[in-house]
Amino acid sequence: MIINYHTHTVRCGHAAKVPDEAYVTAALETGIRELGFADHVPYPFEDEFFSGCRMRCAELPDYMESLTSLKKKYKGQIDIHIGFEAEYYPDYFHKLLDLLAPYPCEYLILGQHFIGNEIGEPYNGGATDSADRLRRYSDQCIRAMETGRFSYFAHPDVLNFTGDEVLYREVVRDLCRAAKAMDVPLEFNLLGFIDRRHYPRNAFWEEAAAVGNDVILGWDAHSPNWMKQPEKEAEARAYLASLGLTVVDKLTLRDPLFGRM
Repeated sequence: MIINYHTHTVRCGHAAKVPDEAYVTAALETGIRELGFADHVPYPFEDEFFSGCRMRCAELPDYMESLTSLKKKYKGQIDIHIGFEAEYYPDYFHKLLDLLAPYPCEYLILGQHFIGNEIGEPYNGGATDSADRLRRYSDQCIRAMETGRFSYFAHPDVLNFTGDEVLYREVVRDLCRAAKAMDVPLEFNLLGFIDRRHYPRNAFWEEAAAVGNDVILGWDAHSPNWMKQPEKEAEARAYLASLGLTVVDKLTLRDPLFGRM
């Protein structure tokens, strides 16, 4: 694996307490030549709400300064990209773009951990048999992709739906068709795959294969050594190949701040 665009840092509060540079050196040791940092974005909520699973807005300057310095230090050895994993929250998304506008943010990946605008909503990884939640998740993710701001869709099967399988496949098929129509690759998440979480979900990827989506592998690295598991990457590639899915080994980054000043 020569690329990874899904790398976190200590700032999110649930990653290894190591310097950002440790991820760079680990990537070089592993043979990765293009490393994207996409820590959980610091959403500018109102009323000082803070979800506890992302960096704080006050940490944004340090994140940008640190990664910009690493880009310069390792130029010629590895291409480092600066981005974020972000949910699409309609009430706050424009404020997020305004917050990021002064900084050299190169890309966003869509990681819809909550629906609605997060406040008062449960984590999407919790089991639910609600058809309404399934449809809301799909609709919100489609709206996110329609903004044109996201370079790819991280763990698109994170919603842990335990209800009717036929309905699940129908909704997922529409979601996958929308991603294909907008040329947004779907991430096969190696964190979930290795940890045996409820995602990646076979039914989802069978539907993605039927639609013909492009797929990108993402380590979702919360520690540097996580990327040093080539045998697990090989297992993931073999699984995807068995479904006839195409793995993208180079991503065209979409500027998330186009039109912002």
